Amino acid sequence: MTAQTARDDPRQRRSRQLILDAAMSHFVRRGYVGGNMDDLAIEAGVAKRTIYNHFAGKDELFRAVVRRAIGTAEAFVAERVDTAIGATPVEEEISAFAVAHARAVLAPSVISTRRLLIGEVERFPELAAEYYERVPARVMRAIAARLRRYHAARLLTVPDSTVAAEHFVYLVLGASLDHALFDSAALDSVTVEQRAISGASAFLRGYLP
Repeated sequence: MTAQTARDDPRQRRSRQLILDAAMSHFVRRGYVGGNMDDLAIEAGVAKRTIYNHFAGKDELFRAVVRRAIGTAEAFVAERVDTAIGATPVEEEISAFAVAHARAVLAPSVISTRRLLIGEVERFPELAAEYYERVPARVMRAIAARLRRYHAARLLTVPDSTVAAEHFVYLVLGASLDHALFDSAALDSVTVEQRAISGASAFLRGYLP
């Protein structure tokens, strides 16, 4: 079976997803060095040979786990950040976007990826740099572009969109992200939403015309 055929086969795609799901959990718990392909096969519910049918080895699998997370983040940017503005009052729109952004960044899979890369940054510096550039930095640039559109529409006063994007992200996410990264107990959704809305309100007080 060729690589292209494997990607086109629904059973093969399902098998690959099972492996990637299990690998994320496995690497987060045990790190890259502690990762074991025999144990991972058991956790994924597949034969070890099946893993090697999809991935050449542990290194390739680790990179695939991270790059899948990158793809998910890029989809969020396309679906929720690079979108039209002005359909609702700006206050409602900014608050709704703040909640969506907080939920996306604080999703367990995203937090797991960040924890994983923080722990392996010395071993995979180029992969960590790629993740940073294509996820946090990319999102920040997209938010800055969105804020420039609000400014152009005279809905907000944004003299420096890069600084404004940083203000928005840290007001909406700062405390919650620190909690999520360093505390194994997940924040409840109500707290996440309340903090995001409060942060958005603080942001608007500084940037409404």
